[in-house]
Amino acid sequence: MLQNYVPVLIFLGVATGIGVLLLALGFLFGRGSKDAEKLSPYECGFEPFEESRMKFDVRYYLVAILFIIFDLEIAFLFPWAVSLGAIGTFGLISMGIFLALLVVGFVYEWKKGALEWD
Repeated sequence: MLQNYVPVLIFLGVATGIGVLLLALGFLFGRGSKDAEKLSPYECGFEPFEESRMKFDVRYYLVAILFIIFDLEIAFLFPWAVSLGAIGTFGLISMGIFLALLVVGFVYEWKKGALEWD
């Protein structure tokens, strides 16, 4: 029974060894100097003006959740588009209802002001 797992254990050992080796080589041969450009703010473009433990605005999370929801919509559209010939009119109507519900949700969020960033 244990002999069945030997290839998996060898694979995990080799993968771990390569990972540790690459990390060690990075620390040994990498440039460790931190210049002003490396320490500059990333993406947001401005210096932090408060402590890092401040609370985020709830609207940030709301926009992130809305992005995930509408991004998943695209994930459902790809398999539907590929199999449209096989599922026929029923699939077309089902996807139309699905997209209509998503559009209604998007319009609702838009009217509620969830996408406004004041």
